[in-house]
Amino acid sequence: MKQTIFQGCGTAIATPFTEDGVNFDEFKKLIEFQIENEVDAIIVCGTTGESSTMSQEEKKETIKFAIDVVAKRTKVIIGTGSNNTKDSVQMSKFAEEAGADALLVVTPYYNKTTQKGLIAHYTEIAKAVTLPIIMYSVPSRTGVNILPETCLELSKIENIVAIKEASGNISQVAKIASLCGENLDIYSGNDDQIIPILSLGGKGVISVLSNIMPKYTHDMTMKYFKGEIKEATKMQLDVIDLIDSLFAEVNPIPVKYALNAMGYDFGEPRLPLIELSDANKKVIEEVMKKHQII
Repeated sequence: MKQTIFQGCGTAIATPFTEDGVNFDEFKKLIEFQIENEVDAIIVCGTTGESSTMSQEEKKETIKFAIDVVAKRTKVIIGTGSNNTKDSVQMSKFAEEAGADALLVVTPYYNKTTQKGLIAHYTEIAKAVTLPIIMYSVPSRTGVNILPETCLELSKIENIVAIKEASGNISQVAKIASLCGENLDIYSGNDDQIIPILSLGGKGVISVLSNIMPKYTHDMTMKYFKGEIKEATKMQLDVIDLIDSLFAEVNPIPVKYALNAMGYDFGEPRLPLIELSDANKKVIEEVMKKHQII
């Protein structure tokens, strides 16, 4: 049985930008908000953090900053995946040296690869570090799906300990859980599937929702783990409208607008992502008011 990195809610934290780079003052405010509201992990430089449009230097500065600010008050997990195995290895080594608790490694995108290629890719990264690794399967964005049989093979590697599952396919999640058992923890990568994945033995969620509702998302998972299944399920269903609004356009376009609506200065997403449409601004504001976020 492998050690679990975290149980509960991990926030896939957004990154605030100015024209000159990362707005570290605002980033610190959001990190403190997350910790005050009991999140169990903060995931830095992931999809929601717009890592794909950050320079290597910006990533390194952001990683160092987040680890220093958190100061061991919760787990810090660093997104180090790319479509270049060599670059992923180098960034993973950097994150380990900087003091990260774990790595989140997305499947290679654009150039993609076969299932055998995925095994080779993740094996190479795992050999280069001692940190625990969470694989990240999000085929809607990468064009690559980590099949359950591939998860089984990779779960034999000591420091590959978990998968963030964002395929949307509950049957696939069930098969991964069945094949891998305690050798691979599962985290929901979709906010609308937190409770369904916990019901299959999942350990928690890596969440976009928790950027704006960290305590609520944390409490939802904790209620489930305490056996308060009915209450946890109601919490899941009660925020489906908010979750839908946060994914009305490509993540993190809506959540950055939501953070700005809460009073943060997170700016706009970097191109090729653009500002949220006026129609969806109205929708998200109405739903946020309904849930008393603004």
